[in-house]
Amino acid sequence: MYGQQPPVYGQQPPSWQQQPPAWQQQPAWQQTGGPYGQQPGWAPPPKPGLVPLRPMSFGTLIGAPFQALRRNPKITVGSALLLQGIPTILVTVVLAGAMYFLLERVINSDASDRNTLLAGAIGGSVVLGLLSIVVSAISGALLQGVVVGEVARETLGEKLTFRSLWQLVRGRIGALIGWTFLVSFAWFVAIALVVAVVVALAALGGPAGVVGAVAVGILGGFGMVALAIWINTKIALVPSAIVLERLRIGEAVARSWRLTNGYFWKSFGLIALIGVIVYAVTQIVATPFGLIGGMIGGIFAPTSLSTDDPSSFTQIFVGQLGVNALSSVVSAVVGAIGSVVETAAVSLLYIDLRMRKEGLDLQLVRFVEARQTGQELPDPYVVPAPTAPTAPPPWPGS
Repeated sequence: MYGQQPPVYGQQPPSWQQQPPAWQQQPAWQQTGGPYGQQPGWAPPPKPGLVPLRPMSFGTLIGAPFQALRRNPKITVGSALLLQGIPTILVTVVLAGAMYFLLERVINSDASDRNTLLAGAIGGSVVLGLLSIVVSAISGALLQGVVVGEVARETLGEKLTFRSLWQLVRGRIGALIGWTFLVSFAWFVAIALVVAVVVALAALGGPAGVVGAVAVGILGGFGMVALAIWINTKIALVPSAIVLERLRIGEAVARSWRLTNGYFWKSFGLIALIGVIVYAVTQIVATPFGLIGGMIGGIFAPTSLSTDDPSSFTQIFVGQLGVNALSSVVSAVVGAIGSVVETAAVSLLYIDLRMRKEGLDLQLVRFVEARQTGQELPDPYVVPAPTAPTAPPPWPGS
């Protein structure tokens, strides 16, 4: 018994020499997608899609929204044109035609009827303007829902068709539209209150009323800007929470508020920088049309305008209207694509903050690895509802 120990002990080195081939096979194990938590620090988190499945740097949050445009342009650019670009173009054409018709009636009317027709034209323009705002809000909400869903699935390496993506988000479109109108109405009421106070002070007359109106106007204006920056940043993640977590509006507001706690300046910086980039590109594209519009008057009326010749006003108006319509069409297309970039940036910010605060990156990795092995897991973005505690079993004989 004791004599057999040396041979057993002496055979140990060959077993150690056989270990390196086993370690060399580890990359093959890694390709099969084993559980993420088994080899901490062995390799960086996988990048199955748009971004690596780990908390993102600020540079990644800036660059990834533009990459989203290129990864699936049929969805991103196509949705931008279909859901926001084309409706905006149609609204612009309708507004331009209506404005031309109304102004033509005013110009060609008799002097006795001109004031009445002018009042009607102004009223019609206001109604058409409100309708355009409603259409813009609805189309913007539709685009938000599609882009949020697309970015979330791109992060997981999925490339869905428009029909599949629409089936994924269509149940949340009503909440998105309601949220858009709720925010718009709230800010309209806030601005109207400030304006009402200014008008009331100015109506008092005298130096005190004028000074009070100016002071309230300046302080109220700066206060509204600061309040808008703060609140809009805190509620920026509401659309993402509505679509991905399928929350109601009130729950989504509370969710966005909690996620941005401690990350306000990062959130505001990302939103502001992306907004500046999109605005700059839009202005670069629209500036040439503004220059052309400024030359319209000299082209159609090189000498001077005459009240005795209404056709000179009509020529300038038609030319200016055509240039503005073309400029609006181009700006609508560029603005729609810019809306995709802005929405994608906020969606990635939502995912990043959930990774940092809740470990969402681990859930996403588990989902990707389970999908590679053919397993089906619940949607990783939906937070499971808390289960009610179960009562302990009764003691025997009780």
